[in-house]
Amino acid sequence: MTKLVIFDLDGTLLNSLQDLAASTNYALRQHGYPTHELPAFRYFVGNGINKLLERALPEKERTHENMLKIREDFMAYYAEHKADFTAPYDGICELLKTLKRHHVLLAVASNKYHAATRELIPEYFGEGLFDFVYGQREGIPVKPDPTIVFDIMKEAGVSKEEVLYVGDSGVDMQTAVNSGVTSVGVTWGFRDRKELQENGAQYIADEPYEIMKWVVL
Repeated sequence: MTKLVIFDLDGTLLNSLQDLAASTNYALRQHGYPTHELPAFRYFVGNGINKLLERALPEKERTHENMLKIREDFMAYYAEHKADFTAPYDGICELLKTLKRHHVLLAVASNKYHAATRELIPEYFGEGLFDFVYGQREGIPVKPDPTIVFDIMKEAGVSKEEVLYVGDSGVDMQTAVNSGVTSVGVTWGFRDRKELQENGAQYIADEPYEIMKWVVL
């Protein structure tokens, strides 16, 4: 029986790419670095803010010091503009409501920093829909390290066999593999079917409603 469904955030629940791109490009411009077109960000995101900013820097400028320098501007801009263009994917809200009607626990496990993750969820999905919301926390390794999944499972009081993990990237599929939980890769996000398959996706959904096929009630 499926007692808990864990969702990635960016590229799975929310189409946030344009706001992430705008914030990164703003930070790059502040320091005289070249900016990027929107499609490039599909491959910059997925491993947390630090890795996003590192990938966006020119190759010869990818030092920890430079990343921290532009991170300050990114964080300030994103705090004000994180919801300018972001929206849930079509069908996501209906899926979440269906799961809730079946008394399935809902969680978010994101590599987006914890404060922004906690702010975005009620803004788009209201209070009380998600039972557990975890972003990237200081001192905790980012996905595909399984710690975030294990922390959610412990709080929920469920076993690996009772969990479905849903995400849009190879990082997400590796997280599920490392956690020992069942994985569903989704094709409406930032990465393609091939990446999902190569990283261990057990199932692949092209539309949110398809996820119900793998929820054991």
